[in-house]
Amino acid sequence: MSRILIEMKGICKEFPGVKAVQDGLFTLEEGEIHSLIGENGAGKSTLMKILYGMYVPEEGSIAVKGQTYSSLTPKQAIGLGIGMVHQEFMLVREMTVLENIILGFEPRKGGRIDRKAALEKIEYYADAYGLRVHPDKKVEEISVGEAQRVEIIKTLYRGAEILVLDEPTAVLTPQEAEQLFCILRSMKEGGKSIVFISHKLQEVLAISDRITVMRGGKHIATVAGSSTSAPELARLMVGREVFLGGSPVPAAKGDVALSVESVFVPGEKELSKLRGVSFSVRKGEILGIAGVNGNGQSELAEAIAGLRPVQRGRVVLGGVEVQNLPPRRIREHGLSHIPEDRNQRGLDRLSDVKENLAACSFTEAPLSHFGVMRWGKVREFADGLIRSYDIRPAGVDIPASGLSGGNAQKVVVAREVSRGADVLLASQPTRGVDIGSIETIRNELNRAKEAGAAVVLISSDLEEILSLSDRIAVMFEGRITGVVDASEADEEKLGLLMTGGGTHV
Repeated sequence: MSRILIEMKGICKEFPGVKAVQDGLFTLEEGEIHSLIGENGAGKSTLMKILYGMYVPEEGSIAVKGQTYSSLTPKQAIGLGIGMVHQEFMLVREMTVLENIILGFEPRKGGRIDRKAALEKIEYYADAYGLRVHPDKKVEEISVGEAQRVEIIKTLYRGAEILVLDEPTAVLTPQEAEQLFCILRSMKEGGKSIVFISHKLQEVLAISDRITVMRGGKHIATVAGSSTSAPELARLMVGREVFLGGSPVPAAKGDVALSVESVFVPGEKELSKLRGVSFSVRKGEILGIAGVNGNGQSELAEAIAGLRPVQRGRVVLGGVEVQNLPPRRIREHGLSHIPEDRNQRGLDRLSDVKENLAACSFTEAPLSHFGVMRWGKVREFADGLIRSYDIRPAGVDIPASGLSGGNAQKVVVAREVSRGADVLLASQPTRGVDIGSIETIRNELNRAKEAGAAVVLISSDLEEILSLSDRIAVMFEGRITGVVDASEADEEKLGLLMTGGGTHV
């Protein structure tokens, strides 16, 4: 029987107006990968931040290697061999990889930093666990996947035997996620114990020895990874049956609503420049756009929405050329846009829920009259959307900054879908949201399609693309490498196109 390294019992933690964790329970055995899952706001990250010493619980006990504590500090946690890789990386972009890893733990020789000793230690962990990094590169120059490897080496460098990874695949491509899983399995074989916080059920099932489910701040169940399933975990997380899979819903296709014709657009990186992209979408269909992140999907969405200049080519919306028009004018021609970054472009986090929901309609009747806002009508409008889209907490005056990720995204989706525009451009609509919100958002995309909208779905989630799309276009290095009917598509075929295989169209 494996030794229990961590035992958390009766943990309670409150923030103003919120019981984040109630009677929390969690154990970690030596040499296991134990996943902690739940919807956004379930308390899983809070529980692990208590373990790492970032929060002090009001009640409960924490036993580490047989020694019991009422609370820990981060210094104590590190001293006990606990390391945490946060969802938002804690790296200094202007410093090198090596400088970030050794920061605060610099080896010294003759009063100076012993760079050779630091490199030897980094190379040891890199070789032992397949953690490829470039010590002399600045963090701002490396990929997201490498940044995560740097965070893991940083925790190991500090002596971690227990690693807590908070939503580690949220910003990774499928290929980088699989690389991470190989690393975690290697670490487990080397005797490390790992807590894997996630809400991606297929990943959890692929990597976990045991799985603990939280809901509403409470421990719901702990099950063996080998004896459960995605539907059962979803039911435990949400408290009801959840349906996420399936095939595209058939719908009657109408006229072409959006045409992108030989479009060239500058990119954030060389690989993301758009180089002659062409496609069209009909009313009543969903065109999925797949690809590894960074191959031009973001630039394409921004070009269609008027947020990035088009150098050459045409974007035709409802028969009107709209390339390089201001975003508001493009919306007036029939576009709704769910942007990939809800915090930067989807929401005004300083405004409340009703103001965000009314942001695209505040100049129209009945929300305004001769330029004067009718706040009673705005509240009615927002209340209706809150009920229809199950936005929680259900308050029109709540600041957008106070919403969980899933509910913040539902505000954006509710505002954009409710407009009934001819074209709905949905870019990464379920990224970083919980399983219950994913179900709601996917259902709304299907409803928009059934109502006759042309939907462009840009997503890095292949399962989402396959389950919602009528046709699928794949992008690689700023080009479309193929367009296939959903009935003929599978992950293997799409994967080939995503790496540049296939015929450019």
